[in-house]
Amino acid sequence: MRYANPLQLAEDIATLDLLSNERVALGVSRGSPEPADKGWESFGFTAQADNGADLARDHFERFMAALRGEGMAVSAPLDRQYPRMYRPGIDLPVLPHSPGADRRIWWGAGSFESAEQAARDGVNLMSSTLISEANGSSLGELQARQIQRYRESWAEAGHEWTPRVSVSRSVFPIVDDTSRRLFGMQGSSEQIGSLGESRAVTFGKTYAAEPDQIIAELKADPSIQAADTLMLTIPNQLGVDLNVKILADFAEHIAPALGWVPANES
Repeated sequence: MRYANPLQLAEDIATLDLLSNERVALGVSRGSPEPADKGWESFGFTAQADNGADLARDHFERFMAALRGEGMAVSAPLDRQYPRMYRPGIDLPVLPHSPGADRRIWWGAGSFESAEQAARDGVNLMSSTLISEANGSSLGELQARQIQRYRESWAEAGHEWTPRVSVSRSVFPIVDDTSRRLFGMQGSSEQIGSLGESRAVTFGKTYAAEPDQIIAELKADPSIQAADTLMLTIPNQLGVDLNVKILADFAEHIAPALGWVPANES
C-alpha cells in the first residue's frame, strides 16, 4: 500500500468487481523490505517512518473508506459544476461503487499485532509463509495463535459477517520424473532469520515430497486446520505451463485428502 494511490485503487477494484460479477478478492499489505531507499517518494508519496508503515496505514484507511462508498471530495457550487449533477457542498464518493467489495479484501498480516488490526479494520486475514514472531514454536503453531488472536479481535469489534482466513504454503508434489527433476531437491526445513528489520522472523519450509508425506505434514499443521483457506505460493517466473502442472498435481494428488472438492462437483 506504500506505492498505491488509494482512490485510484478503489476505483479500479470497484470497476473490475462489477465487470467480473463480484468475483474480485484482493490481497493487500504494507509491503516487505526492499532494495530501494524510500522508493515510494519517487511515486510522489512521503512517510515519517523509515519503513513507510505510516504511509501504508494512511493509504489503506483511505482505500477502504473509498471502497465502502464514503465521501472523498465535496461538490462545487453550481456555477462551477459542469455538468451540474450535485447539490453544492455534499460528499462525493469514488465511482463506480461495488457494494460488498470491501468484504473481499484480505490483509497480509506478518505479526500478531497486524492480524488484530486487520480484525478491527473488518477485512479478511491472509497469513503468508513467514511470520515476524520467533519463540521456538513452529510456523504452524505461531500462525494458529495469530488466527486465534485475529478471531478474538474480530468478535470484540462486533462485525456483522464472518471473515475468511488463509495461510500460504510452498508445496511441490513429486508425482513423476518432471516434478522429481525440478523439485526433488527443493525441500527445506523451517528457519529463523530476519527481513532486515528489528524483529526475528520464522520462515516456513518448502514441501517437496511424495503426496502421502505432504498430506500427513499438512494435516498435522495446526494453522492449516484453523484456517478455512490454503493458498499455494508458486514460482511464477518459471512460466504458465509449469505452474499449471504444479496446481494440477496438487489438486489431483493432495487437495482431496485435505477436504477439497472441485467447484463443479460441490
